Amino acid sequence: MSNSLRICHLTSVHLDGDIRIFHKMAKTMAQDFEVHVVVPNTTSRIQEGVNIHSFLAETQKRRQRMQQTVDLVLQEALRIKADIYQLHDPELLRIAPKLQAIGAKVIFDSHEDVPKQIMDKFWIPWILRKLISIAYAQYEKRITKKLDGIISVTPQICARFKRYNPNVALIRNFPLQTEFPRPDWNQKEVQHFCYIGGLYASRGIKEVVLAMKEVEGYLHLAGTFDDPLLLAELESSRAWKKVIYHGQVGRAAIQEILQKCAVGIVTLHPTPSYKEAYPIKMFEYLAAGCAVVASDFPLYRSLLQDANCGVFVDPKNEYEIAQVLQKLSANKEHTLTMGQSARASFEALYNWEKETQTLSAFYLSI
Repeated sequence: MSNSLRICHLTSVHLDGDIRIFHKMAKTMAQDFEVHVVVPNTTSRIQEGVNIHSFLAETQKRRQRMQQTVDLVLQEALRIKADIYQLHDPELLRIAPKLQAIGAKVIFDSHEDVPKQIMDKFWIPWILRKLISIAYAQYEKRITKKLDGIISVTPQICARFKRYNPNVALIRNFPLQTEFPRPDWNQKEVQHFCYIGGLYASRGIKEVVLAMKEVEGYLHLAGTFDDPLLLAELESSRAWKKVIYHGQVGRAAIQEILQKCAVGIVTLHPTPSYKEAYPIKMFEYLAAGCAVVASDFPLYRSLLQDANCGVFVDPKNEYEIAQVLQKLSANKEHTLTMGQSARASFEALYNWEKETQTLSAFYLSI
């Protein structure tokens, strides 16, 4: 450890071992700083140089979590006496003034564009979403303009925060090179495609599955369906016999799927938050040496087009998706070459190790 700066990550929502909080931010920074993580419902310990502090709390019931769990996070945080506290959840913004009152610096790590994301929340009645989104945006602005810094994951979200807080850093959620060794393209099968992540209608899963009716090949799905009716509908379709449904699986199983598949699919629907999001799975496909089939959004084109590793489709058009997948499965050499270009762009541009330099400099500037 080359610096005595004490940094403490706080979460009331994320799980122990969260990829961004623990594996990317805490673990990689523990080489240079004293790093602590406060996270509910695990074991307090020191792991890979990171001090983990835990407590039992309700994390499922939203109202209880936002009140009691957030108060417990604050109690733990005050015991640690950190120089910098990093808040990873919007509901923690209410404790920022109390942490600043003890002389600490407080930064907010905004993992998403929350006001836009609220507009996509299926559990909020449609009629209330706009109202809640506006109210949250005003609340977020009031608190974050007084913070010592803000971190976020896309240039668009950073630009929004910069309008009222000058100290904003772009720290993108790219994969760790250590987690993605160089792929073996001999193991890849061009007739195997994968879709990894939340299996929601708004993420284009229905169109991707139905497209398989017209495609020679297999679709690997890894993740959880949020809607049992959607799952039942897809299971009863002719396309389902070409689907290999893995369910929710761990990182090792995801690596196996990515190693086998030559094509990764990220066909999110054009909602306001998705059009500006950097989907983690897109960069994991690049890291795994997969050609990418992506929604035709300007942002996605700007990321993939020059690297010659992506094909762009209308995410709501299952026939267009089917045509693209069929072409990729029929043209092995071209598809594997795209996968090699994908890996090269990951190594040059889209890996977490590049982001650590920016993060370290940001902590020191605060």
